[in-house]
Amino acid sequence: MTAEYTARRPLRRVRTHPGVLVREDLEALGVSVAQAARELGVSRQSLHALLSARSSVSPEMAARLGKYLGNGPGFWLRVQANFDEAEALGTIDVSKIPTRRVA
Repeated sequence: MTAEYTARRPLRRVRTHPGVLVREDLEALGVSVAQAARELGVSRQSLHALLSARSSVSPEMAARLGKYLGNGPGFWLRVQANFDEAEALGTIDVSKIPTRRVA
């Protein structure tokens, strides 16, 4: 599926916040939020804000999560970007905006 879409058939993406995935990973590892926050070098409050989808994955947090969970910072940045894109496309109507292409 391409990133381009038409007004008739919008691109559909699953709107799963990255914090939900982090929470699932921590649960699978049997790690508490407090322990993960200590090991990541962040406050419990900042990690909890991510886990409860009140904050986004920043590049700094992506670097920490990528190392901690072993899947690299790029993974977390892509998950956040996909979530942000799906949220934007779900909240605005772009059907009347013309598509212009550079030749």
